[in-house]
Amino acid sequence: MSDKRVVHLIGNGDHAQLYKPAKGIKVTCNMPPFEIHDVFATVMVDFKMMKALSEGSLNLDSMKWVLGWRPQKWMEMKPNFYMKYAKNIRSFYTHLPEYAGRGGQGYTNFNCGHMATHYCANALKADEIHMYGFDSLFDLNMNSITDFYLQSDRTQVNNHRLIENWRPVWQGIFNEFKDTKFILYHKHDAIKFAVPDNVSIDTSRSTKK
Repeated sequence: MSDKRVVHLIGNGDHAQLYKPAKGIKVTCNMPPFEIHDVFATVMVDFKMMKALSEGSLNLDSMKWVLGWRPQKWMEMKPNFYMKYAKNIRSFYTHLPEYAGRGGQGYTNFNCGHMATHYCANALKADEIHMYGFDSLFDLNMNSITDFYLQSDRTQVNNHRLIENWRPVWQGIFNEFKDTKFILYHKHDAIKFAVPDNVSIDTSRSTKK
């Protein structure tokens, strides 16, 4: 019997710091929050990430990329950019689950963390996905390391709107992959929506004052 496939998915929220080097496949979202060795790929879904890479304000040349629908369109519109970075592209992942919505709004609802998690469960066939830095599942906390590099609307009204759109998609992912075990790392276990039995919360790494 083969060993289980373990993936460590490091997001961009404050509690990404709870990640500790461990055996398994490492996947990140957008700009990794700190140096992580042996990353399999970083996942990107937005035009703004492609624009920043084009302008040179961000540099992910040393990493492999998994790109969503909008980055794929960017490559189609800018073939010179595609030729320059084709070697970095591990794959395009444009699958949009029905529970995220349809068309452009669906891809807006299906954020980078969603796509990365879905990719790990569906494409990488993970048996376990350990998730760090997904703070918006627990709190009204939309802090992201990418905000230091890319301008985002972080007003309270917009944050609330995004969270209301995003949390049901998480429920969809956890329910779709019932045979995958999801372990969420955070400072408390009061997740803000009902989760199935394949989701657990680990608070043991949090520094408690």
